[in-house]
Amino acid sequence: MILTGPEIAKAVEIGDIVIDPYDDRRLSPNAYDWRLGDTIRTCDTDLDAALGSTFTDCALPAEGMVLEPGKLYLGVTHERTHSERYAQMINGDRTIGALGVWVHVSAPLGHVGHAIRWTLEIRAARRVRIYPGMTFGKIIFLKTHGPLASYQRMGQKYTRSNGIDVSRLYEELT
Repeated sequence: MILTGPEIAKAVEIGDIVIDPYDDRRLSPNAYDWRLGDTIRTCDTDLDAALGSTFTDCALPAEGMVLEPGKLYLGVTHERTHSERYAQMINGDRTIGALGVWVHVSAPLGHVGHAIRWTLEIRAARRVRIYPGMTFGKIIFLKTHGPLASYQRMGQKYTRSNGIDVSRLYEELT
């Protein structure tokens, strides 16, 4: 079951959901509008799932940055989210999609216990300028069914991300 905006606000108030920074004006009927952080990682080389990848970090300037089609960009949310009670799902939104920007298509689930600034997979269909702090998507919160199992207590590899995480699939392949 998905939480409504007012239920998200109540959960934030009592500490069942953490959104940092939080602004109640960013609540929508069934979600919270998250913003793009201030850093982008780019990769201009071929990738190999069995090896670590090399990315270049770039601070997003106030005047924005143009995304190019065919490049892989990793970004980060401005907000850090956490809940030991609710699962989370993050997506881009229609306003970003209408610009030809695909955000976080492959890994939208944040398990109960995630305490992260989300790493974003970003692709552009056309050249498009993006800006730090712009609304970039929506996050929803979901009630779970059954016994709670915290992602943090299970020792998962992306437990407490505070920045941009690159793929660590190579750790499983070696």
